[in-house]
Amino acid sequence: MSDKLLHRKDTDAITTLTLNSPNSLNALSNDMLDKLQFELDSLKRDPNIRVIIINGSGKAFCAGHDLKEMTLSRQDKDGGKAAFKALFDKCSKMMQTIPTLPQPVIAQVHGIATAAGCQLVASCDLAVADEDTKFGVNGVNIGLFCSTPMVALSRNIPRKKVFEMLTTGEFIDSKTAFTLGLINKISSASQLNTETLKLAQKIESKLGSAVKIGKEAFYKQIAMPLDQAYQYTGDVMVRNMLHRDTKEGVSAFIEKRDPKWEQ
Repeated sequence: MSDKLLHRKDTDAITTLTLNSPNSLNALSNDMLDKLQFELDSLKRDPNIRVIIINGSGKAFCAGHDLKEMTLSRQDKDGGKAAFKALFDKCSKMMQTIPTLPQPVIAQVHGIATAAGCQLVASCDLAVADEDTKFGVNGVNIGLFCSTPMVALSRNIPRKKVFEMLTTGEFIDSKTAFTLGLINKISSASQLNTETLKLAQKIESKLGSAVKIGKEAFYKQIAMPLDQAYQYTGDVMVRNMLHRDTKEGVSAFIEKRDPKWEQ
């Protein structure tokens, strides 16, 4: 499927979703959020896709919400209150969908990732950025504290650094983002596609059912107390060990051969 605002490309078991509104620096407008939500919901039900990449066209990954669109909403009778609430709810739903997908989602980041764009990077399971990318939650510079982006960021990087970014509006570079754990890899601009695809292919080569089980467990256990997390993940390990393809994988390791998985 290819849409003017959001392109989807399936290559074997890897899907790439490209934000395609370069004139707005791929802002998360209402339409962009709707199209992202549609594709993510579709991919959630697609057993043939094992990895998802989200990237952006033009000069930037994503500059956050569409401020021009939001300004128009102020003309509503309520000053935009209902429209703003609907927009932020829609964005929050999309961000929360990503961890619930069975497939790992990789953000391929370049240029800038600001405000809700930075939130999108933090919401993805993995991220690869080119060495010149800038990350920021700079809403405070225009009097809008980035409260919803704060949720994803504060679950990715140390709280004092997040609070500094939120209250100063200052940007961090790729090296700092890597050091803080916001991104997994740094690449040159010329190799960004290659490095992102390499990571996607490495994940795609693993047993799909094991990755699916593991991703679900990863996010569930984070929210649990330590003892509950161990009890829950122990049960997950049992379920995983009983899977027919896991049995084959263990046998192949012992016999020093490549596994012959059914999925």
